[in-house]
This record gives sequence, structure tokens and C-alpha cells, in this order.
Amino acid sequence: MSIQVSIRKQVSRHFRLETGFENGDACLGILGASGCGKSMTLKCIAGIETPDAGHISVNGRVLFDSSRKINLKPQARRVGYLFQNYALFPRMTVLENITAALSLPKQEKLQKARPWIARFGLTDLADRYPRQLSGGQQQRAALARMLIQDPECILLDEPFSALDTHLREQMQVHLLQILESRHDVIMVTHSRDEAYRLCDELLVMDRGRVLTKGAAKALFQHPGSVPAARITGCKNISPIRRTGPQELYALDWGLSLHAAVPIEDSITHVGIRAHDFQPVWETPEPAAYNQVRMAITRRAEEPFEQALLFTNGDASNPGEQGEIWWKYSKYQFQEIPERLFIPPEALLLLQG
Repeated sequence: MSIQVSIRKQVSRHFRLETGFENGDACLGILGASGCGKSMTLKCIAGIETPDAGHISVNGRVLFDSSRKINLKPQARRVGYLFQNYALFPRMTVLENITAALSLPKQEKLQKARPWIARFGLTDLADRYPRQLSGGQQQRAALARMLIQDPECILLDEPFSALDTHLREQMQVHLLQILESRHDVIMVTHSRDEAYRLCDELLVMDRGRVLTKGAAKALFQHPGSVPAARITGCKNISPIRRTGPQELYALDWGLSLHAAVPIEDSITHVGIRAHDFQPVWETPEPAAYNQVRMAITRRAEEPFEQALLFTNGDASNPGEQGEIWWKYSKYQFQEIPERLFIPPEALLLLQG
């Protein structure tokens, strides 16, 4: 798939969408906080919303171009759109929903629908109405309805938000299997876990604009900016003062740190992911670096993890220091170490 998007839209008096990106043969995830413009971007691509200006094309076919006054209707765009709530027609059966958009005689509709119904495990549910289906069954019916039309591009808008945790993980695996041979997917999500698991490329949005775009795993390792680090789940972020080519002082934590690479002048903050700390069991040597003595302030127990919030116990003014998060498996340690080590390569060097 080749998609080009460059659009502007004044959504409200206080919010303006101004986004642009290109994507090739990859499943693209759009990640961002609620209200950042993710869903509006998909709706503009699908033709549900109309930008004020700009250009949208898929595989070289122009869907929207304000300068040339091109604005194809949604049904002419060959774009499949899966809504958050699946938007099944309540008075139609599963079979009728799946075939609703097909302009074919009834018998041909049925013939074309059979393999899709079987593929999505809906054979025994074909005569049921949406109210008689579970959330996962509704999603499968909506996916079958979308894919039966052979769209050039598939748009998934928060496809798992209506499902509980157990079903969500099951459906993610199922969706991966269904779409594994397709690279024409754009998925909107606010879940970093979904984005990491399902997407090859990530586009991070904030307040209507694109912050960054790149390979999903690389972007998690090097988010590059404070907003991108927060959106990808980094809990520990502090402004810094450079103290050497590879040395910095984290102002919020009263902590001196050594980075794995030279610190550029544009770097204003440092981030440490909550899982990247390593326990220190031996007494540190005088020359030890990147170690922090924990002054534990709070504990937060999760089903399989423990979260400790602490301040720097060696800070000169510990009462004024910000809290730091450390997360680890509940079954990993019998006792809690006094100190933690931060590997230099785990430091996220960020622009503000």
C-alpha cells in the first residue's frame, strides 16, 4: 500500500488538525492521547469528514484534493472502515450485515458471503441479530462486512476499545492472523501495548499534529521527545542540566547520570522506563555511576507486578525531589535492594 495524506481541518474553535504522512508496505499505527486527532484523520481518509484543504491518495488514486476540487464519496474510495462500536445495522442479521453493501443478486451475495462467514467463525451465527452477539462476535461480523468488499485500504478505529481485557488479547491474536498477508492497514489506538504488538510503523500524534513517525520498536527505544516518550508509556521524565559530553544532572531527582552517547545541545530532558532499572545487591564502589539509593514513598501492587515509587535517598534536598517509578515481577525478588542501577543505554535523551 502507498498512502499519502496532507490535510488541514479546523475541527473546533480550539482544535485544528494539521497532519501529513506517507506510508508504504507496512501496518501503520497512529498512537496518541484522546482528542489528539487520530480518529478525525481516519474519518478524513474514509470520506466521512472533509478536510478544509489538502490531499489524500491511496496507491496513486486521488481520494481528496482541495486544489483540484476532488472529493470522492465514501463508497467510491474503496476504503474499509471499522468503527469503534462496529456500527452493525441492528435490524439486520449477521448475513444481511455482511452483504449489505454488495450490489449483487441475492444468490450471488450468499455465495460470496459463505467463505467470509466460515473464515470468521460465524456460520452458526448468520441468522442472529447484533443484540444477540458478544462484543467479539460483533467485531468479527464487522470485519467480514468490511473485507468482503475487497478494500484497497483498511482503517481500524480503536478496534479493541469495546472489549474486556481477556477478549481484547484473544481478538488481537485473531486479527493478526486475519490480516497477516495484508499491509494496507492503518490502526488508531491509544494503547501503547496494542501499537507495539500489532504495528510495523508508528505515527505519534499530539494536539492535531504529527510528533514523529518510524519503526514501532525503534520508536519505543528512542522516542526522541518528551510528548512521544509519555505517549509510549515512559513514567519517569525529568528536565536536565548538562554537566559533561555524556553526563547530565536530572533536576527533578537530584541525580547525576552517565549516558551511552554524547548529549546534544537540543536535549532538555531524560527519561527512564519503569522496567529498565536493575537491582544492586553489593555495596557500590566509590566510582560507581548511575546508581540511586531508594527512599520508598509508595507501593502499588498489580496482579503480576509490583510498582515502587521512590525518591533519591542521596539527594541533598530529598523532600523536594520528584518520585521515580520502578516496576518488576512480583515473583522476581525475595527482598528489595537498597539501590538500583540505570544502564546508560536505557536513558532516553529527549527534546522538550
